[in-house]
Order: sequence, then structure tokens, then C-alpha cells
Amino acid sequence: MITAFIFFIHLIFSLFIFTKKWQDENLATAFQNITLIWILFAVGWTITGMIAKVFMEPKGLGMQFDRDTFALTLLTIAEYFFYKFYYDEKPTANDKGK
Repeated sequence: MITAFIFFIHLIFSLFIFTKKWQDENLATAFQNITLIWILFAVGWTITGMIAKVFMEPKGLGMQFDRDTFALTLLTIAEYFFYKFYYDEKPTANDKGK
């Protein structure tokens, strides 16, 4: 259940970024951002899976929080901070009057 929730969060985030980039910039940029998110998710899950393998047994902390769920949780936390930095909108010179 936790794993499904994490995948759902990633799906909603991907749709949000796709729509935002499509409206703000263009369709090509939206697809590039989705590709970036998918690649970072795949590579990140592999890396956090290796880290989780060092610290946990396959059964993990219980039936709902196994090693894969732990790896996905680590990935989601790391992605949160990365995307917060990457997609942070900095005010421009035109936005000062708003």
C-alpha cells in the first residue's frame, strides 16, 4: 500500500510538472522534464535499493514496509529536496512590482 502511494505521488507530480511546463514554455520542454523525472526515478531507485540492501533484510520492518518500500521512501525524500531546489521559481525583474 505504501509503495502504491509513492508511485501515485510520482504520477501526480509528473502530471503537474508536465502541465506547468507545457503552459509556461512549450510541449518539448514538458516532455524533457517528464523524461528527466523518469530517468532520475529509475536511477535513484536503483541507488537507494543498493543502500537499502546494506541496511535491511529483504523482509524489512514488516509486511507493509519491506526493503523496496524503504528504498522508495529514501528516494522520495531525496527527490523532494532535489525538485524543490530544481523547480524553485525565482522572482525576475518583472515580478518585483507584484
